[in-house]
Amino acid sequence: MTVHIINAPFDPWQEVANYQQAYLKRAGRFGATACFIGTMRDFNEGENVQAMELEHYPGMTEKYLGKLTEEARRQWPILDSLIIHRYGHLQPNEPIVLVVVWSAHRAAAFKACYYLVEELKANAPFWKKETLATGTRWVESNTSS
Repeated sequence: MTVHIINAPFDPWQEVANYQQAYLKRAGRFGATACFIGTMRDFNEGENVQAMELEHYPGMTEKYLGKLTEEARRQWPILDSLIIHRYGHLQPNEPIVLVVVWSAHRAAAFKACYYLVEELKANAPFWKKETLATGTRWVESNTSS
């Protein structure tokens, strides 16, 4: 169970491949890999979004995401998980978050991945400020699933 909060662009597919190569020495034991990639949109609430600043509270955010992964492990028979989340300045179409869950079977992988994404979106301590043509604004609530 790994969580990274980073301030640089990343390639989610390369991260999945690197993680499997480095940490999942259980080739043949996992039959399912469920993956979610959240990408910055160029629109929100009826306006074009040019950029976004994503802030977090260092220490608190990692601790919260770690608790989520432990809860997912408690609820479903998963083998491992990986969460990578960006902060800092983002441009449209850049990956914001990667959530990956490995399990022996697809049901546990899908359910745990869905749980992690929904909990992260609803409760993780991140704050978004969007840059619009008319100025900036803080995002007060996330979009529903």
